[in-house]
Formats: sequence, structure tokens, C-alpha cells
Amino acid sequence: MTRVAAIDCGTNSIRLLVADADPVTGELVDLDRRMQIVRLGQGVDKTGRLAQEALDRTFAACRDYAAIIKEHGAERLRFVATSASRDAENRDEFVRGVLDILGVEPEVISGDQEAEFSFTGATKELTGRADVPGPYLVVDIGGGSTEFVVGDGHVRAARSVDVGCVRMTERHLVHDGVVTDPPTEAQLAAVRADVAAALDLAEKTVPLREARTLVGLAGSVTTVAAIALGLDTYDSTAIHHARIPYERVRDITDRLAHSTHAERAAISVMHPGRVDVIAAGALVLLAIMERTGAHEVVVSEHDILDGIAFSVAEEAQAGSGAE
Repeated sequence: MTRVAAIDCGTNSIRLLVADADPVTGELVDLDRRMQIVRLGQGVDKTGRLAQEALDRTFAACRDYAAIIKEHGAERLRFVATSASRDAENRDEFVRGVLDILGVEPEVISGDQEAEFSFTGATKELTGRADVPGPYLVVDIGGGSTEFVVGDGHVRAARSVDVGCVRMTERHLVHDGVVTDPPTEAQLAAVRADVAAALDLAEKTVPLREARTLVGLAGSVTTVAAIALGLDTYDSTAIHHARIPYERVRDITDRLAHSTHAERAAISVMHPGRVDVIAAGALVLLAIMERTGAHEVVVSEHDILDGIAFSVAEEAQAGSGAE
């Protein structure tokens, strides 16, 4: 087992995993797993730049994470940055700030690389189980993009498309700088049309309908699952590998899409940072289930973070073997 740290900095959140990992056996033991909503992608779709206040929030979270990594004595750290920092013209400022705080450069990975990490993290412990047959379609609904990966033991095809809960909210559900409360039918139709076009694009390279098991990742999916399970407080153990039927996803999505900010905020398992963007995220999930004909989604709390951690452990073991 190698003690490693992995950071996934996305459009909406920045997450840390410190774990002991063995990529050969697929064993991974969490020591610390946490998330902060920093909304790094605030306004990027419109301005093309990372906002200073978004950078400040992200760097503050990095300082917190640096202390945790030091406390646990992780041997290696990998910092992966996704959609927002790929798109921003001032991403060099982001890179310099992370390097100063954590001592490593963020790897601004491609959407295809992001998909590979997500698939590894989500499926390593599912492979071979009769009740969750492959091939798998892993969907990671992020803030700025959604990754689609089809595979069975290994990745067969992957594609990243620019629809995520933050991007869809900012593009379609905002009027005069404020999220519409609740969204209008025209706004919801615009989200659905955008997502449908993105699914058309994804299907050009990923056989979405060939998978036998749909695996859903990230905050939009886990929040819908928590609501479906009727949880009073967020419980990752209950959510991990929960099976949420299509009918429940449809009903919850309809409720979220037609509720006010106050009504969504009153849902006990709703993270405050997801209140304004959860409707768009749920719409993306529902559209994927309708396009693929999936009767249920298997929800995974293991995702890109776990895939990154395994990659760090593999590099560490390869390095020690070469010495």
C-alpha cells in the first residue's frame, strides 16, 4: 500500500482524497476525503477568464488541503484540474497559485483523460459482479462538462461534452444576473435542447446504448440519490452503489426544476453550493437515462478522485521498482 493524495479541482468544487492504495489488488483505504464548493468556473462561460474571487476561494481551499496532506504524511500528490481551468485564458495565474501553495503544478487534463480516471475509480470494485454486469457506461456530471465512458474492464470509448450543472445554469437559467426562481418552461426547454445536442455529439464516438449498467458520478447524481433515498443527512455509505430507478429520477428532476430557491434549500441533504445548480444537473442525468433507456442508475461515491489516487500509487510503485 502506498499513501497518496489526490486533488480534483473542477468547475464547481475542489475535492481531496488521502488514501492508502494498491493498484494491483484494487484496494483503496480512505484516510481523509472532503470537498469544498469554490465555484472556480464562476462566469468562465461568458468571460473566458477565471474570476479573482473564484481564484481566492480556490487558493484558500488549497491551503486547507496542504495542511491535511502534511498531517497524514502522504508520499505523493497529484493535482488534476478540469473543465473551468481548461477553458480560461488566465489559467497560468491558477497554475502559479497552486504551485506556490502545494508544491505541485496542476495538471490541466483533457476531457478524455478525465473520463479515463473517472472510469477507473468508478468500476474497479464493480468488475466481475454478476448483479452489475458490464459493459458499463460511466457518466460524470460535473459543473462545466460531462464525461461519458463505455468499457468493460478497460475503456472502449470516451467523450467529454460541455454540459454541466454550472454551465447549463449560467447559460439558460439566469436572467439579469440572477437564477430564475423558479425557472420558466422556456428556460428548461433550452437546457433540454442543449443537453440533447451534447448527447448527439457524444454518441458519435461513444456507444451510449450498448452498456448494460449505467454508473453515475459526482454531486448532481449523489444529491438526487440522497433525495430518492429519503436521507435526513448526507450518508456516503448509503449512497454508494445505491440503485435509483428511472421513475424516481424523473419525479425528483421535475420537482427540482419547478421549485424555488427556498424550496430547494430546505431539502436537508442539499449542499448550499448546489441549491442553484442542482436542477440543471438533474436534467442532464434524466436526459442521459432517457437517451440510453436505462431503467436505473447505480450511484458511485468512487470516481475521478479514486482513479487519480490509483494512478499516483502506480507511478510510485513503478518508481520504486526501477530503483
